[in-house]
Amino acid sequence: MADATSSGDGAWLSGLCASRLCFALIFTAYAAAIPLLAPAWSMSAGKAGLIQSAWHAGYLVSLFAVGFLSDHYGAKRVFIVSGVASSVSALVFASFADGFVSAALLYGLTGLFSGGSYTPGLTLIAERFASARRGRAMGFYLAAASLGYALAMVVTGALVPYIGWRGAFIVNASGPLAGTLLALYTLRGTLNVVHPAAAAGTAAAPIPAVLKNKPAMLAIGAYTAHSWELLGMKAWLPAFFAASAYIAGSGATEAASLGAALTAIAYLGSMAGSIVGGAVSDHKGRTWTILVMAGASAVCSFAFGWMVAAPLWVLVTVAAFYSFTAIGDSSVYSTVITEVVPPRLIGAAYSVRSVLGFGAGALAPWVFGLVLDATRAAEASPMWTWGLAFVSLGAGALLGPLATWRLRQMPESTRMAGGLR
Repeated sequence: MADATSSGDGAWLSGLCASRLCFALIFTAYAAAIPLLAPAWSMSAGKAGLIQSAWHAGYLVSLFAVGFLSDHYGAKRVFIVSGVASSVSALVFASFADGFVSAALLYGLTGLFSGGSYTPGLTLIAERFASARRGRAMGFYLAAASLGYALAMVVTGALVPYIGWRGAFIVNASGPLAGTLLALYTLRGTLNVVHPAAAAGTAAAPIPAVLKNKPAMLAIGAYTAHSWELLGMKAWLPAFFAASAYIAGSGATEAASLGAALTAIAYLGSMAGSIVGGAVSDHKGRTWTILVMAGASAVCSFAFGWMVAAPLWVLVTVAAFYSFTAIGDSSVYSTVITEVVPPRLIGAAYSVRSVLGFGAGALAPWVFGLVLDATRAAEASPMWTWGLAFVSLGAGALLGPLATWRLRQMPESTRMAGGLR
């Protein structure tokens, strides 16, 4: 493993981050257009959320598969091959989705081929960077995705009034193709590493080995609660801003465009959170960083929805902090996995984490939408409608700090961040 200060590491990481940014453009394209697509396709909030959940469901299957494929065939190879597949599926979704059923199927298919830019990328970083600087490197990688989410919001919000939502989707769907080309260039000199198994019996049963690893499972449990909150918030933040803009007097199309633009600003908080969270975890410890970030984001989830009628500048400010804290511990969970499981089991551990984490994340947008539908049916005010919907995210998020505190008490936690825990 090369030290983080090795020649060329900065350029290598920058190229990989640029590739991840491009792949992320299709991740939030649909969320930005929900305020327009829900009435156009005659969808309830539950159905609208279910399309985003279909994406997450496909994504979690993808992440489960690519974890094992990375262990067996190497992270570099899986990263490149899945990039080609995601390029094709993203363009198919953007070109042919025309209603609830087709959008759910095609967006789910897009998610199914998109996981290769995530966990194999983290594995590539773990293979190249020493533990003392790994948190920061992974933080930059996740920050690149947040910048991609923000850019997708800007592109969608700016282009929808001129070329419609489909045109904006096609532009965003070109991102994975650009990401694949960047990855081919960046990784041209990177070895495709396949870690040998220490024992045949262990190698034949990687999942049981991960499930028996209590520190890893506590980290995975905390990540699951984190994913519920983060992915539910990401799916509905543009619609929340659009609703707030509508309350303030904007028309439907203008509100949707404004909602996407304001969400992009909030996502800059996510970008900063990924970088700061990863760097802080290297210096203060993994569990310390998770407890601070997860606790703060849970408070935001319980409070944010009730502010729907507040001035937009207030909402953007709070949302930026919410995004900062909600994603600030994302890279830390990924780093913890690399420090509490053997290298040959990292892919399998990421697979288990993905099934549980993105399984929860797939349900969160749907449940959020069901809460919106139920409160609207009860003729509740927008404050109660959005307040209770965001509370559903905070309730699930509370499990994360509990699991993290238990992990902090375990002797195995001294393996993390050079003993800082």
